[in-house]
Amino acid sequence: MSPTSRRGWLAVMLLLAMTVSARAQSFGFPWWRDAQFQKDLSLTNDQSARIDTVFQATISLLRQKRQELDQQEAELSRLIAANADEATVVRQVDKVEGVRASLNKHRTLMLLRMRQVLSPDQRVKLNKLYEERQKDQKDKATDKKRPDNMQGSEE
Repeated sequence: MSPTSRRGWLAVMLLLAMTVSARAQSFGFPWWRDAQFQKDLSLTNDQSARIDTVFQATISLLRQKRQELDQQEAELSRLIAANADEATVVRQVDKVEGVRASLNKHRTLMLLRMRQVLSPDQRVKLNKLYEERQKDQKDKATDKKRPDNMQGSEE
């Protein structure tokens, strides 16, 4: 495999890794503040406040890590575009993936700490709500891909 082919393959793998991490398992909004989620989960005001405390304690670090990741990815893209040697690109990939791992670790720990505030029954309900939301999003994405004349038909 030529160095150019390896760089192209590396770029494809990097894009795939970014796509996978973007599909992390959260609702993408402060669900503990949402009245319907509070009702569905029987979430108390104290629980909501405790979850918010966990979130507030972590969000600035997550933002910092995200900014660092964006910078490292931009540098990787610059190196690839500049036809940098493979060793240089590999070192930069290691930096990118190290920052990404740190970001994902802190995010996962935040989600764990949030879940620990919930009772076992609430965790089961939260999982069910998450699965329903994922299914709804998948259904919406499928509907968008259908030709206009097929939407809503039961064929």
